[in-house]
Amino acid sequence: MAPKPGAEWSTALSHLVLGVVSLHAAVSTAQASRGAAAGFLLQVLAATIMLAPGLSTHEDCLAGAWVATVIGLPLLAFDFHWVNGDRSSANLLLGGGMVLAVAGGHLSPEGRSVAGQAMLLVVAVTILIVAVFTANTYGMWGGTLLGVAGLLSRLEEDRLLLLPKEDICRWALAAGSWAYCRALHTQRLQWE
Repeated sequence: MAPKPGAEWSTALSHLVLGVVSLHAAVSTAQASRGAAAGFLLQVLAATIMLAPGLSTHEDCLAGAWVATVIGLPLLAFDFHWVNGDRSSANLLLGGGMVLAVAGGHLSPEGRSVAGQAMLLVVAVTILIVAVFTANTYGMWGGTLLGVAGLLSRLEEDRLLLLPKEDICRWALAAGSWAYCRALHTQRLQWE
């Protein structure tokens, strides 16, 4: 089935917005949280690679985007947990992401997809839990939007709201990343 006209623009725009939001978040959080900034930078790299013509289907680039998911997302959540004194969850998330990144070569594409979606949902839920207990509204929005991106990616539908499902997921991920960046800023202000 041929892609609908405009689908390429929708995909390129969603990658571009995710990359720009993630780059802004990386720059904004670099002084306060190097771990979160590195996680945002991994999202920027994955979005940029997928924008390059011909690379979005290259196996190494797809594996790089998957590694950015399983390492970048736990890096985002790491500081949120660490600052709130939940060092075991912070280390567990990051360690789990590292194990998944190393084991990725032994997983099928379907297995990598499920592992990436599971990591996204685990990070979203843990951010949401910490945000609720610390009354961090931006964290609640960020965790919710990251969770929505993870849940939407599991749907069987190819299109949602007249757009490809992956584009909607990237839009939700971009909105969640922006909210999460604000949550980190709010969290730092509370602890200072």
